[in-house]
Amino acid sequence: MSAYTNRKIILQRRPQGEIRDGDLVLTEAPVRELRDGEVLIRTLWLSLDPYMRPRMNDAKGYMDPIGIGEVIVGESVGRVIESKSPNYAEGDLVTCYSGWQEYCIIPGDAPMVYKIQPRGIPLQAYLGVAGMPGRTGYCGLVYVGKPKAGETVVVSAASGPVGTVVGQTAKQLGCRVVGVAGGEEKCRFVVEELGFDACVDYKAGNLEANLAAACPNGIDVYFENVGGDVSRAVARLLNPGSRVPICGYVSAYNAEDASKVETPFHIFGKLENPPEHRFFLVTEWQDQHQEITALLAEQVASGNIKYRETVAEGLDNAIEAFKGMLKGRNFGKQLVHIAD
Repeated sequence: MSAYTNRKIILQRRPQGEIRDGDLVLTEAPVRELRDGEVLIRTLWLSLDPYMRPRMNDAKGYMDPIGIGEVIVGESVGRVIESKSPNYAEGDLVTCYSGWQEYCIIPGDAPMVYKIQPRGIPLQAYLGVAGMPGRTGYCGLVYVGKPKAGETVVVSAASGPVGTVVGQTAKQLGCRVVGVAGGEEKCRFVVEELGFDACVDYKAGNLEANLAAACPNGIDVYFENVGGDVSRAVARLLNPGSRVPICGYVSAYNAEDASKVETPFHIFGKLENPPEHRFFLVTEWQDQHQEITALLAEQVASGNIKYRETVAEGLDNAIEAFKGMLKGRNFGKQLVHIAD
């Protein structure tokens, strides 16, 4: 047995609606010795993302549900602390899907594990605007949304890591960019710091009127993160030939009965002239992982992509941070700092 003790958060019981005490449980166990070809990684930073919530349900989606007793899924930045693989050396920094735990053992040839070079940006940025959320925003906008200069692009959850990259990339492409976010502070940040042309506060009331005022020429591209009332307001303003990349719809992730949710597919599909719309996964462009990561990291280092983050300290606080994120209590990317 190795000298390390692993603490991890497992799915004890499937949540019915909002996550309650006892659904997710913190446990610990010794870390076993490495076998030939394996690598031991110490988690430094853990990413919390909305997609984790649907995977706690017992329903087949675009990814398999988490099994009862299994570690909650999630990407992390970690450091190799022991290696019996020629592919990794002690001290290497990597991103990997370790899940919510302090240590993980991976095969030396495991897929979806990438060495990172900080490039003058914080390590945790590789879990946010220079990581999976950033690549999601970039690929969904550029390859599905296909914006053209002069068009109006709207993105919901605009102050989060996906929306942050969508909006700033669309501005670089010459578009009018309108964000939707919750609260005056987030909307002010989106306009004054990120450079969007406007941002609509969905919590302020008058969502439809305010969105229409911000989009006098209608909407050509809507990047969907939220669903619900925002999607319904957007639907009324879509121009002929509009495109809607559907990344997710977090407003429904705590629904007790997912079968009764009016999804973006229902909202946009029933329009008389439905937009071109589809759900996408960032893994569709997995072969461009390193290229797009480097592009985004360079944008962050140069100051062309700005961002905000919220940090919870320690694995003990991951569950409450995750519950808060699903209700929009975080500002920017939600992270958990595990170790230095």
